[in-house]
Amino acid sequence: MSQPLICFIYRSERKADTYLYLLKKDDFSRIPPELLQVFGEPEFSFQFTLTPERSLAKEDPAEVYANLQRQGYHLQLQDDLLIEQKLALKSLN
Repeated sequence: MSQPLICFIYRSERKADTYLYLLKKDDFSRIPPELLQVFGEPEFSFQFTLTPERSLAKEDPAEVYANLQRQGYHLQLQDDLLIEQKLALKSLN
C-alpha cells in the first residue's frame, strides 16, 4: 500500500479550472518557469491527504499521486486546449 501524501492545491489566477498540486506548501521550486508564467500567481486553495485509491472529482488519483512522486507537482486542466498544452509539457519531462 502506498503512503498517503499531503497535497497543497493552488488555483491559477489566469486560467479557470486550472490547479497545481504540490507536496510542500508554497514550494514552487520544481515547477518549470514557463508553466508558472502561464499559470500566473498561484492562489492557495486547500489541502488534503491523497492516496492512489482516493476518489477525486476530475482527476485520476493514481496519476496525480505518480506525478507528485516523480516530478513534485501535478497540473490539473479542464479546457481541451489546455489539455493539449499539458500533454506538450509532459513530453518535455
